Amino acid sequence: KVGIHTKAWFIAGIFLLMTIPISLWGILQHLVHYTQPELQKPIIRILWMVPIYSLDSWIALKYPNIAIYVDTCRECYEAYVIYNFMVFLSNYLTNRYPNLVLIIEAKDQQRHLPPLCCCPSWAMGEVLLFRCKLGVLQYTVVRPFTTIIALICELVGVYDEGNFSFNNAWTYLVILNNMSQLFAMYCLVLFYKVLREELNPIQPVGKFLCVKMVVFVSFWQAVLIALLVKVGVISEKHTWEWQSVEAVATGLQDFIICVEMFLAAIAHHYSFSYKPYVQEAEEGSCFDSFLAMWDISDIRADISEQVRNVGRTVLGQPRKMFFAEDHEQNEHTSLLSSSTQDPISDASSMPSSPMGHYQGFGHTVTPLTTPTTAPAVDGIYNTSAIRDAEESPELEHNLSEKALHKS
Repeated sequence: KVGIHTKAWFIAGIFLLMTIPISLWGILQHLVHYTQPELQKPIIRILWMVPIYSLDSWIALKYPNIAIYVDTCRECYEAYVIYNFMVFLSNYLTNRYPNLVLIIEAKDQQRHLPPLCCCPSWAMGEVLLFRCKLGVLQYTVVRPFTTIIALICELVGVYDEGNFSFNNAWTYLVILNNMSQLFAMYCLVLFYKVLREELNPIQPVGKFLCVKMVVFVSFWQAVLIALLVKVGVISEKHTWEWQSVEAVATGLQDFIICVEMFLAAIAHHYSFSYKPYVQEAEEGSCFDSFLAMWDISDIRADISEQVRNVGRTVLGQPRKMFFAEDHEQNEHTSLLSSSTQDPISDASSMPSSPMGHYQGFGHTVTPLTTPTTAPAVDGIYNTSAIRDAEESPELEHNLSEKALHKS
């Protein structure tokens, strides 16, 4: 007789087989049409979230004894996805608006959102931009760290996943992860609220909801199931083929994720479509694009820069300037780009993208061409945007006057 556990695993496998082709198709199309590395590289990393979540949950559902270990990959990748979404937004803005800091300084002061509305506002300009990015980046450090702590606690027998009790490590790690995740999401929302008008051409709301729903739903889903165990709705009376009620809770979470990832794959397919990047004249080698996907030099630079910044803060040293206007932006540029680095040496130490350097959404310049204006692609760059670009010296002067007037 086939048990409940086996039936759940079989049904989850059906959803897995429907999910992975949708996600891999989207990833493959981005690799084939890899014409804008600075935008497509973080998009591809985000698209990998769905197959990783789905496959991880399916394996954990089949083998509950190793669930804590395979779930480690899923939890670490969760932080990686939030980081890459911030990179995607930052790269678009940096290349579309070279004077981004001046644009932010010319805006009205943005107050903190609830529940931080009583906190002092972050100064418009470089300070707000840097702190929003740093707020997202901290989660990419906290989440892997707490995951490693969870593995150690599981090995020594004090983790006790799914049991709300102050006598185990799981409760404290859930609280810490929740605070870190909420602050990262808060920084993303604040970042979008300040730059909503500038981000409108890439329709960030749908993309943000895709990332937020997958990350938040999976986390709070696990907390809700743990509460159901705590209040006795899921009890020892019905554990089916699982060894304990905690294993039932983990299996239920994994099964639901397998189903949800099918819906998430469809949402990602439309929200992170490859179609705006299709430019036959500028498409390069798919193999080169595949290799570029695995380059993590930007992440390494961000983590090291964050450590240096914390060190300067602890020692009372002034923080060095970021987001220099003369710093060349490419797919290797880190999120916390520092002007203390030499742009020439950076450019020479890292290979260029397969199709040269990015020059704006909808246009990539090959090494042999140097266009003077950005053509319109899919209606994203319109005539007003080109006219703004041509009048950039005047725009910069006006923004500078507004910033001085505000100060």
